[in-house]
Amino acid sequence: MYRAVSLFLCVSFALVGLLFLLFPGGVIQFFNGISSAAGMPESPPGGTGFYRLLAVGYMYLVALLAYLMHRHPSERSFPLLLINGKSATALLSLILFFAHGAYLIYLANAIVDGGIALILIPFYRDLRRRQA
Repeated sequence: MYRAVSLFLCVSFALVGLLFLLFPGGVIQFFNGISSAAGMPESPPGGTGFYRLLAVGYMYLVALLAYLMHRHPSERSFPLLLINGKSATALLSLILFFAHGAYLIYLANAIVDGGIALILIPFYRDLRRRQA
């Protein structure tokens, strides 16, 4: 059952992530339509509150991974997860920089998150080599 739930979560998170990427305003509009019908206040059109909570949740997760790396320096999965998270946001930032608009914030995030991933890769490789 654990594996089935894990696979379901994996597919769900990937699909929702694609929705957020491809239709960020559409997600807010969808829920605002339901909110209006339910007599609840609508979220601001830009989704700043909703996307802010997702960003803070992501920063919590990467901070936790960095803390776990500190507490358990021989565990390989923590730096690997952090490398993947930072690489993903760096790559997405570059894609959005070229496809959505040459905004400095996209470029800065690509450089910072890409740099963090690149700094961590040698540490991860060293851990993997020592544990092989």
